[in-house]
Amino acid sequence: MKILKLNAISPVADEVFKGYEYSDKAENPEGIMLRSFAMHDYPLGENLLAVARAGAGVNNIPIDKCTEKGVVVFNTPGANANAVKELVLCELFLGGRKIVDGANWAQTLKGQENISKLVEKGKGKFVGQEILGKKLGVIGLGAIGAMVANAAIRLGMSVVGYDPFISVKSAWMIDRRVEFTGDLSVIFKTCDFITVHVPLTPDTKGMFNKDTLASCKDGVVIINNSRGDLVVSADIADAVASGKVSRYITDFPDETLLGKENILCVPHLGASTPEAEDNCAYMAAKQLTDYLENGNIVNSVNYPTVTMPRDSAARVCVHHKNVKEILSKILAIISSQGINVAHMQDQSKGEYAYLILDLDEVPSAACVDLIRGVKDVIRVRQL
Repeated sequence: MKILKLNAISPVADEVFKGYEYSDKAENPEGIMLRSFAMHDYPLGENLLAVARAGAGVNNIPIDKCTEKGVVVFNTPGANANAVKELVLCELFLGGRKIVDGANWAQTLKGQENISKLVEKGKGKFVGQEILGKKLGVIGLGAIGAMVANAAIRLGMSVVGYDPFISVKSAWMIDRRVEFTGDLSVIFKTCDFITVHVPLTPDTKGMFNKDTLASCKDGVVIINNSRGDLVVSADIADAVASGKVSRYITDFPDETLLGKENILCVPHLGASTPEAEDNCAYMAAKQLTDYLENGNIVNSVNYPTVTMPRDSAARVCVHHKNVKEILSKILAIISSQGINVAHMQDQSKGEYAYLILDLDEVPSAACVDLIRGVKDVIRVRQL
C-alpha cells in the first residue's frame, strides 16, 4: 500500500510504515499523513481510504467530503497535550508579568552609559501580578485542559472548569480541587485568567466577542492556544485597548492583532517540540495502519470508534448511512451465501455508520459486490 505524506513528519513514523511505500511522492495513495497541509482543494483519489492528521485540529481537512466518500479521518488527541500545557503555563506567567515587554526594552539600552541606573529607573513600567491565589478559568477539559487545570492548582491558583461534554476519562484525571461550572458566564465574570481548549465548530466560532468580553472581569488575561477563530480579533483588540482585557496571548497571529500593545502573538508553537511531533506522528501512523490492515477505527473525527481483534477467516468492513434496515439487508446477503458471521460490530456517528463483520469463510467477490450494491452503502472492503 502507498502512504503519501503532505508535510514533513517525524521519522518515528518511518518504522511504523515499514513494508509500505511511504513518501511525499506516492501516487494514488491508500493513506495520507499530514500536519497543516490545506486539503480543501486537494483531489481525493479513488484509492484513498484514510487521512491521518499528526495533531488535534482538522480544520485543514474537508471532513464532510471525506465522510461522503467513506474516507476515514484520524487525529491524535492528547499526543501533544504536554507540549501545549507547558506553553500555557509559560503564558500564564507572561500574562501576569510584563517579561517580554521588559526584556525588549532592556535591549534598547545597549551602548548607553549607566545601564544599571537606567534599569532601576525604567523597570517600574513593567510591574506585573503574581498568579498565586488568582482564579483561572479553563474552557474545555479534554486532555490539554485537564492537564492545565491540574498544573495551575499545583501552582497555587484556584481553578474553575467548564466543559459540558467532558469524558469520563478526563473527569477522572482532574484534581478534586478544581471547581466545575455548567454556566460559561461564571468563567467570564469571575476569573482573572482564562484559557480556552475547545475545537472550532459553528457553536464555538467567535465565542470571545464584543458581548462576552464585556461581561469579563476587568483586567482579565485571555490565552488562546486552540484556534484563532474562537476569538473575534477586532473585538479582542478593542477590549485590550480599553483595558477591559489586560493582555491577550494567542498562538494564532493575524493582521489585526500584530503590533498591538498588550497583545502577544506566538507563532503557533503549541506542539512545536520534538517530543510532541514524535508522539503525534507515531499515534497517527499506528491508527492509520491499524485501519488499513485490520479495519479498526480509533480516534476518527468523522466515523465511530469500532475495533475488534481478528480471529476469523475473513473480515468485511462496510461504511454506510445510518438508516433503518440496512444492517438486515447486508446480513441477508451474507446468509444467502451460506456464510456464518462469527463476530460483528456496527456503530454510528451522526448520519453515518461503520460495520465490521468477521466471517467463518472467505466471501466470494460476487457476495462483496452484492453488499456494495445495497442502497446507502458507501464503501466495502474485504480484508
